[in-house]
Order: sequence, then structure tokens, then C-alpha cells
Amino acid sequence: MDITVLAIFAFVYLGMILGEIPPLALDRTGIALLGAIACLATGRVGAEEAWRSVNVATIGLLFGLMVISAQFRLGGFYSLVTRRLAGIDVSPGGLLALLIGVAGLLSALLANDIVCLAVAPLLVEGCARRNLNPVPFLLALACSSNVGSAATLIGNPQNMLIGQTLRLSFGGYLVDAAVPSVLGLAVVWGVIAWYYRRDWVRETPVPQVEAPRFNPWQTGKGLVIITVLVAGFLFSSNSRESLALAAAGVLLLSRRMSSREMLGLVDWQLLVLFVGLFIVNHVLAASGALGQMMAIVEGTGIRISQPGWLFGITVVLSNLVSNVPAVMLLLPVAKHPLAGPILALSSTLAGNLFLVGSIANIIVVDQAARLGVRIRWGTHARVGVPVTLATLAIAAVWLWLRAGMM
Repeated sequence: MDITVLAIFAFVYLGMILGEIPPLALDRTGIALLGAIACLATGRVGAEEAWRSVNVATIGLLFGLMVISAQFRLGGFYSLVTRRLAGIDVSPGGLLALLIGVAGLLSALLANDIVCLAVAPLLVEGCARRNLNPVPFLLALACSSNVGSAATLIGNPQNMLIGQTLRLSFGGYLVDAAVPSVLGLAVVWGVIAWYYRRDWVRETPVPQVEAPRFNPWQTGKGLVIITVLVAGFLFSSNSRESLALAAAGVLLLSRRMSSREMLGLVDWQLLVLFVGLFIVNHVLAASGALGQMMAIVEGTGIRISQPGWLFGITVVLSNLVSNVPAVMLLLPVAKHPLAGPILALSSTLAGNLFLVGSIANIIVVDQAARLGVRIRWGTHARVGVPVTLATLAIAAVWLWLRAGMM
């Protein structure tokens, strides 16, 4: 094995586990980028080969969908939906159900991280106006956005990567994932409604949340584009990345919506993280080290490519290094016909287990903390652990039944 390559790999994936490398001020994106730079600087990969190792189709799809999400955010769509939702005259349990349904649906189409970023502050404001405890609703937002995003190949970054790499059918994956996702949303409601059944009411100061005003024209344009795009994913033979980029290009052709503002809402950090990991994983595979590591694991009796093992290992790795790095590491052994749905569902649903299990969780907690609402590890775990175990069990049974149908 190439010791230099192994050292770079260990540095990068240790950083994925810790989220940082003390005492350096590096986050996961910086660590992945530094790992890619080290591969280039040590001559383990050339510039052209490094570029070819990047899955440009996945990057293009991610970028296009980020621009579409920016359109909805700047058009005030999220503001309107959240404030209207918070104002509906229903019981707390009813409001919780509506929130879970809306967040799950939006996350399936518009990427869960963006949904959480836009909705969380407005949700705190709405709960404060109604003297409701914001914590169960914020936990519902985080959990349902993760579960809902598992339903489609555009709901979250790891699903986009899986769909592009394995060339999965958009409609075919929807058939595999829709049932466990819908049942998972019901689980989220049941767990939170039961746990907080005596703790709905809490008087809190009403924060002043600044959000874009609703613009019917800009929102309408975004709705038309996303509808046409999903139809294209389902029925067109064109690649998903070309359709998403074309949709983004149409939205950037605006007389009123500044391209600087829209591009400012693109998650460039996530795109750089993907590029860095693509390069590091390519170098590991090209050196033969990845194959040797897989052989060592197989020697213990673990058959990673088999559905049951792949499901369980994905769950564990997703909580160690986070779901995107875990999926990148496991994609080379994704050979089973159901490997795509297995990777997508298990990596996404596993994100609810711990607070740091998904970016969506972290976004909700950070946004709430800025408005004086604290959600600690234990608070999240009391909901996240049962939700994760139940939704993973549902997904496992459903995939087992699907395997029997094939």
C-alpha cells in the first residue's frame, strides 16, 4: 500500500468523523480540499486526472437545484408557506402533522438543507406568536426534512450522487422509496406527538425575523420551472444535470432577481466538499488501497456488497463520517440491483440518529439558537433515536419485500 495515500485518506476521513482537525480552523470542506491538494502536491494525481475524477454530472445537478432553491427563497415562497402554516387554527398535534407533511414534500423536491435554513427561523416566530413550545416543531422540521428528502433522487446531496453514479431511474427510485418515506413521516409525527403530548405550551418572546417578502411572479416562475423539471426527470431521455442546469439558466435570465443574490445562496462549500472527496477517493482507488481494504473486510466474513451488510454498514458509516463521505466510500461496491435505494434510504434515514448526523439537523439547531431556543444533544436523541430505529426498520422490511419482487 502507498503510505502517503493512506495518510491522506486517514487525515481526510478522521476529519469527516471529528468535523475538524484540532487545533486547525478547518471544517469538513476545508479538510476535503486540503486532502485533494495533498494528492496533487505529492504527485499521486495530475491536474487532468484529478479533474476527470470529479463527477461533473453530480456537481451540475447539485448546482442547478441550488439555483432553483435560491429562486424560491428570494421569491418569499418559504416565508409565505411557513407563516400561513403557523397561522392555521388547528390543535398543536394537527399543526405538527401539517408541518411534517409540508416539510417532507418540500424537502423531496427542493433539497432538505435549504428548506430547513429558510423555515426554521420563521417557525420559531410562528410558535412564539401562538405561545407554543417551538422545540417539538423544530425537531419535526429536522426529522421530516431528512425523511422526506429520502423519497427522491433530488432530495439531498447523497441521493443526487447515488442517482447520477448508478444511473438510476427517477421514477423507478420513487417507487422504491416513496412508501418508506411516507410511513417514516407518520413515525415522526407519532414519536414527537407522544413525547410532547403534555408539553405543547410555552410562552416565549416573539423574535423579529427578517425574510424576503412574497413575490407572486417570482414564486410562480419557480413553481413552473420545478414542475417542468420533475416532469423532465420522469419522462425525458435528457440527462438530469442538463435539465437542472437549463432550468437554472432560465431562472438566471431575470430582469429583477439579481444573479449575484441567487448565486450567493448557492452552497459553494458543499460543492467544494464533493470535489475534494471525489479526488481523494479516486486516488485511494487508483492506488489499489481501496481494493485491499475491501478485501481485508471481506476476509472477516463481511460481504459489503450484499444488501443486508450494505444497509447496516451504510448506517454506521453515515453516523461516523456523515452521509456524503460514507456514500462515496461505498459506491464502488454497490453492485446489487437494489444497491442504490439501499444506500440512499439507509444513509438518509440514519441522519436522524444524532444531532450531528445530518446538516439539516445542525442548520435547524443553529438557526433556533440564534433566536434563543436551545436544542441539546439529549433533547434531540429522545426523538431522533426512536425515529431512526423505526424508519430504518420500515425501510429494511420494504426493501426486503422489493427484493423478493425482483
